[in-house]
Amino acid sequence: MSEPVLITLGGADGAPLFMDARMANRHGLVAGATGTGKTVTLQVLAESFSRIGVPVFMADVKGDLTGLCAAASPHPKIDERIAATGLADYRPAPTPVLFWDLQGKSGHPIRTTISEMGPLLLSSLLELNETQTGVLYAAYKAADDHGMLLLDLKDLRALLTWLSENAKELQGAYGNISSASVGAIQRSLLILEQQGAESFFGEPALSIADLMQVDFSGNGVISLLDVTELIHRSPRVYATFLLWLLSELFEELPEVGDADRPKLVFFFDEAHLLFNGAPAALVDKIEQVVRLIRSKGVGVYFVTQSPLDIPEAVLGQLGLRIQHALRAFTPKDRKTIAAVAAGFRPNPPLDTEQAITEVGVGEAIVSTLDAKGAPTPVERILIRPPASKIGPVDDGERKERFARSPLKGKYDTSVDRESAHELLQKKAALRSQEESNATEAREAEKIRVREERESSRGRGRETAAEALFKSAARNIGGQLGRQIVRGILGSLLGGRR
Repeated sequence: MSEPVLITLGGADGAPLFMDARMANRHGLVAGATGTGKTVTLQVLAESFSRIGVPVFMADVKGDLTGLCAAASPHPKIDERIAATGLADYRPAPTPVLFWDLQGKSGHPIRTTISEMGPLLLSSLLELNETQTGVLYAAYKAADDHGMLLLDLKDLRALLTWLSENAKELQGAYGNISSASVGAIQRSLLILEQQGAESFFGEPALSIADLMQVDFSGNGVISLLDVTELIHRSPRVYATFLLWLLSELFEELPEVGDADRPKLVFFFDEAHLLFNGAPAALVDKIEQVVRLIRSKGVGVYFVTQSPLDIPEAVLGQLGLRIQHALRAFTPKDRKTIAAVAAGFRPNPPLDTEQAITEVGVGEAIVSTLDAKGAPTPVERILIRPPASKIGPVDDGERKERFARSPLKGKYDTSVDRESAHELLQKKAALRSQEESNATEAREAEKIRVREERESSRGRGRETAAEALFKSAARNIGGQLGRQIVRGILGSLLGGRR
């Protein structure tokens, strides 16, 4: 049986505003200018889904959402909102939270492999041009053909070097692989590594099932990803990671049909970062995933300042719309507000365009979907106060809760099994050994020929064994000399032997 999701309170008649849980996988949008109350709205929505047993994944962009794990404290503002909405059954309560962090500092690390990321997302992350993207696709194909796993950045770097060194031999199978394109990709990988993305690639890779848990009370667990540093240092890594996770959900989850509630709700904060500068092929892929993932029981909720940050093809698929205030300072702003207002189903008593500029902090205009999937008329409402703490918990409380995580130890230690880097190293060592053996054989043959010549002349020369010993001594001496030179230069240049 479907359960209603409490969205907010204080509509036109002061009654609660609910959304049918069966419609929650029709996606949604939370928009509004900075400081208008979007974060609290996200908190309220996450709590509502958790209460009906729906797991939630959301990124903590500003560090304000860790309070979800603690009960709300008494506050005059909360009392004021309770009085304004007539909320009779308000009771402070925490929600179950799992902490995640791409860097593994303040939560469980999240990793994926280069192979799982795929060439389309990775080329967008590296900001490659069309030619370089083609080389990257060739690298993935070569790795598949030669049975080489691509787990981390060093695997991809080793594979690219191998492709460049063997470009002529591989040209027939994979096309032209220019050293310039390989070099450009290698430089982009170095930049990506400096942005802190290296720890994101590797194993053990994230298990999607760990994001879809329910606690012993039947509440959906909220997976909270700390991106407070990452989003400033590398917003493209942040956006690409969330898109990868969305595509993984689409690929791994089975079809569920018309379920009574979502299997997971996914909040995509700062959604404009996903579309800024994205190539057309990637935008098309996003549109396809958003359109089809609802059949997998996943609801996607985009969070941004203006609905116009979202492409129309995606915006048209979003059922729930919660619009906080937008400010009209310029003619362009007024056009934006008019366009946003036109996206709601009209409600004759309400001037939607005017209401968008007038709603205060913690207020919004809202349209959801009725039981038949049709948009409801727009309403002006007050957001109810969350039952969990507004704002972050202190570091001590966060660490204490993280220490009790049921996933403790599962992802903490990275694993580096044999993959492309190690396989190519073995190939290089084998090739070097074969060349060395061939050189020794040629040297032995020269000694034998010389010995036969000298023997036929009747000269008392050194034996083959003596000659071979002297040749080996010369080789060892030369190698030792080169090692000494490399050691001196390495020391002077700050390298390692």
